[in-house]
Amino acid sequence: MTTMTDSSVREFKMPDVGEGLTEAEILKWYVQPGDTVTDGQVVCEVETAKAAVELPIPYDGVVRELHFPEGTTVDVGTSIIAVAVGGGAAAAEPVQEAVADTPATAEAEEPKPQGRQPVLVGYGVSTSATRRRPRKGAQAPAAGQEASAAVQAEMNGQGPAAPAAPAAPAAPAAPVGGERPLAKPPVRKLAKDLGVDLATVVPSGPDGIITREDVHAAVSAAAEPAPQAPRPETPAPAPAATATAPASYDTTRETRIPVKGVRKATAAAMVRSAFTAPHVTEFVTVDVTRTMKLVEELKQDKEYTGLRVNPLLLIAKALLVAIKRNPDINAFWDEAAQEIVVKHYVNLGIAAATPRGLIVPNIKDAHAQTLPQLAGSLGELVSTAREGKTSPGAMQDGTVTITNVGVFGVDTGTPILNPGESAILAVGAIKLQPWVHKGKVKPRQVTTLALSFDHRLVDGELGSKVLADVAAVLEQPKRLISWA
Repeated sequence: MTTMTDSSVREFKMPDVGEGLTEAEILKWYVQPGDTVTDGQVVCEVETAKAAVELPIPYDGVVRELHFPEGTTVDVGTSIIAVAVGGGAAAAEPVQEAVADTPATAEAEEPKPQGRQPVLVGYGVSTSATRRRPRKGAQAPAAGQEASAAVQAEMNGQGPAAPAAPAAPAAPAAPVGGERPLAKPPVRKLAKDLGVDLATVVPSGPDGIITREDVHAAVSAAAEPAPQAPRPETPAPAPAATATAPASYDTTRETRIPVKGVRKATAAAMVRSAFTAPHVTEFVTVDVTRTMKLVEELKQDKEYTGLRVNPLLLIAKALLVAIKRNPDINAFWDEAAQEIVVKHYVNLGIAAATPRGLIVPNIKDAHAQTLPQLAGSLGELVSTAREGKTSPGAMQDGTVTITNVGVFGVDTGTPILNPGESAILAVGAIKLQPWVHKGKVKPRQVTTLALSFDHRLVDGELGSKVLADVAAVLEQPKRLISWA
């Protein structure tokens, strides 16, 4: 996690705060150069593909340098902050800008990892994750900040600034012996986004380092038509930078939003699930008038004072009862092992819409909780999600999920399974509707439930039984006592 750049300065690297994550965006810095930090103090908040996480510093010292500004996406393993830990004169000296070493020197200075190590207290790492290649050159913090800010501006649709034309473009420096071209992390990300092979880029930076302008120049050169009769002795004119958006892109009529973080991970998971598990969805319309009356009664019960009591609480309990009566629904299909894995516990996922996108934290061992305990867990889960403080661990190992689309006034939907689960229940809006009750048409509180399931391991009979049991409990909530 940390490396020593001299006898008194430590570099804190971006850790893998989930399992196999490769990058994270710096959302907010809580410290500035010159601030004193202590072991365990939170120095910044980052957003990964799973959640927003606060990063604590693992030692005492004085902040020397913040290598990246807020809003920058940084690769895991890249140094993000320098802290002076030696004190005295060494801590008071300004940070010296690192000079890019040759590939051989950098390779000698950076030790070879012997497998992934724990990177942050409280978070595990995947031992099967692909090992990242060591970076070949030391970073110059000031230049890294400038390039990262420019990359973020381009991702926000502002377009790059036109680079200054080089006085005398150097000949392409071909990597010696197949070595990796020298470039800072933001420049590598820009090249990746634009589809540029760094090995083909002419470097103009000191010691052969590829700059952001060099990448844009390569894009421009590829887009320009080749001259009909080029003369070797005539130097090529300096290419102008081009914007990353199409030429026809009008910022007054369109807005381009980078796909990253939680939204990027959600999109990948939904595509993987939709085209892997054969989905089947069944529907049932339910009279939940008695459930709504029970909700009002529980709100007046002293045992539930201060707890979150709403229809979702009783729907969650009804689903847990249905799973207890039909345990085979609480399983998943292990494609690699060609096995159906039945879980003897329920980690109940609750889909939550947040400013950063849809997340699905889950209540661990929800099957073992009483109704008041479940109310407390639901309240804590929702509050944490709204604050953007849901941890990656809270979104892992779910077994079944509830998505409440009714809060948006929607009758129902056909939800997509979360990867690793076999069932998801969608709850529609609860509305006052005409309903035949005891032989007469009366206004009743009615909702529609939709259960999607993986048809590889859940057949129509099992799916129907689970949905019917949930509906029966909501129609007659007293069954919670006899069935639970």
